[in-house]
Amino acid sequence: MSRIGNNPVNIPEGVSVNLDGNCINVKGKLGELSQDFNPLISIEIKDNLISFSRNNDHKESRSMHGLYRALVYNMIKGVSVGYTKKLEFIGVGYRAIVSGQTLDFSVGFSHNIAMQIPQEIKVIAETDKGKAPIVTLTSYNKQLLGAVASKIRSFRPPEPYKGKGIRYVDEYVRRKAGKTSAS
Repeated sequence: MSRIGNNPVNIPEGVSVNLDGNCINVKGKLGELSQDFNPLISIEIKDNLISFSRNNDHKESRSMHGLYRALVYNMIKGVSVGYTKKLEFIGVGYRAIVSGQTLDFSVGFSHNIAMQIPQEIKVIAETDKGKAPIVTLTSYNKQLLGAVASKIRSFRPPEPYKGKGIRYVDEYVRRKAGKTSAS
């Protein structure tokens, strides 16, 4: 019994949801998303509620029941409200500059890294004197936003000794003690 899959999804005002065969399309003020779904899961739209049910009780259909409900909920929230991820560049000489859809950042390598950001994502780099640069990524597509933020973080993940690296703003990095002298 999927607790998540049994909860219906509410459709807010300004969002339209269309079911086209094995594809669900969600359109809102921020954008438009579509998702193919497995025929093992039945989707029903009634009175601004989307309900999900599975056709049988096999392991595969049980695992997809909550998955598709969560994907559709994330799509509806994305096109109506949107998602935001903030990355913090902690380290001496670390910097980030945005020009158009290109994020150019320096994180301790001998060269700068220029990363092309997809059109669906809006990127802003803020640099205040005496503080670490913060890159804000905003999009209506949660999956794409998470993938791009993870890719940026992968260039210099935070290390446990000094805490330097690229991390999410709300991320906690567990620190380790350094070497101790033998006496």
